[in-house]
Amino acid sequence: MSSPSDNRSAELVQLMMKYQRRLFAYIHTLVPSRSDAEDILQETSLTICEKFKDFEIGTNFYSWACQIAYWKVRAARKKFAMSKVVFNQEVLDVISQTHGKMEEELDHRHYALSRCLKKLNERDRRMVLTRYESGKNVTAAAQACGRTVQGAYKALNRIRKVLFDCVTFELSMEQAK
Repeated sequence: MSSPSDNRSAELVQLMMKYQRRLFAYIHTLVPSRSDAEDILQETSLTICEKFKDFEIGTNFYSWACQIAYWKVRAARKKFAMSKVVFNQEVLDVISQTHGKMEEELDHRHYALSRCLKKLNERDRRMVLTRYESGKNVTAAAQACGRTVQGAYKALNRIRKVLFDCVTFELSMEQAK
């Protein structure tokens, strides 16, 4: 039988896995380099683990985690003072606020894209997913789908247009509700 502590730990792991990439992207918008963003993500993750007992399940984990990340970025600003690229606090605040405002729209677009990808035939879906898989390129997508490289470029252009039109339509239907 699992204890409440085990359930809480499982919930933390699930939430961290779900939001870690988005949290990294948020942090990277606020700091000058990828390695700094990775360091701050690690510090943020540790603090999230330490403070997770205070998090209320059912509330917005991502927003809560972004607040922790924001304060970690502010604390790291002294380290960045020696760097060539340093944002003043006002710019940092504007970027953070803009990210928060755009987050909902990006979520809607992501969900619409997910629905649209499911509407593609298997070959087209495999091609686009292979192309945008980390470390893959058009040649890899062409090989995975049995197409020439030139054919893959043409197919990807067509698929991108289909996906763009589909996402636009999905979002307009969502707004009409």
